[in-house]
Amino acid sequence: MHEDDRASVVVMSRDRRDELLTSLPRHRAPVVLVDNGSVDGSASAVRSAMPGVTVVRLPADVGSQARNIGVARARTPFVAFADDDSWWSPGSLHEGAELLAEHPRLAAVVARVLVGVDEAEDPMVQALRTSPLTGAGLPGPRVLGFMACATMVRREAFLAVGGFDPLVRFPGEEEPLALRLAAAGWDIVYVDALVVHHHPSPRRAAPGTRTAQIARSATTSALLVLPWRTVARRAVGLARAGRWERRGLLRALPTVVPALRRRRVVPRRVRRDLDRLARAARTRSSTA
Repeated sequence: MHEDDRASVVVMSRDRRDELLTSLPRHRAPVVLVDNGSVDGSASAVRSAMPGVTVVRLPADVGSQARNIGVARARTPFVAFADDDSWWSPGSLHEGAELLAEHPRLAAVVARVLVGVDEAEDPMVQALRTSPLTGAGLPGPRVLGFMACATMVRREAFLAVGGFDPLVRFPGEEEPLALRLAAAGWDIVYVDALVVHHHPSPRRAAPGTRTAQIARSATTSALLVLPWRTVARRAVGLARAGRWERRGLLRALPTVVPALRRRRVVPRRVRRDLDRLARAARTRSSTA
């Protein structure tokens, strides 16, 4: 049963057939699954078990571009993202669609993420909840970042700014999209009443590998949209952090030239908001 005809769910996945067969039936909306070149029979298994799911099978892993492909295939004005090991709590898809319909300059709503069977809050939730950014009449604090698996977007806004950048694969692909939406005058808010459940798959990249992937994404993202001083500060910080961060910096080198060609620094008002968020983060860290 679908909660709201205005919303659909886009899931990207690679080689997680068992997780998909568990999570996909939990989505109370039309689902577009974009398979990132799986070799474990994921696409065939989903087509057989859930013929109502739209399956797009890609010949290779294209990272976060799979979500762009899913949004292009969706036919609803609002699109919620989910991973193969996550799903939106009953009622949250409808509530997210209501909020986007009520606030025409709202590009995205971000949900609270509960992790595992114990339903502990994801560590990022508190930073989103305590964002110092405000906006008149908005249903929650404004934010300049989000977790893709816990975000519902306005399809129009998403497509207008180009979706996820092709140079920033996964994970850590959210930063350029969030900042480009803000630069274009759209708002993103965190809403505590929206809930996403995330049961992390055991088939995940090793912690060191994931750290390197995030460092690579952070480096490329800075080159795309942030001032040079921030690019330099981020690169120095990653270089000093450890070997996996340094490995991520090296892996970002092939993206430098194409990133510079696409480079568009966000406007001053967005940079001011980023500074406010950075000060708030330092305050939280000093009082923790």
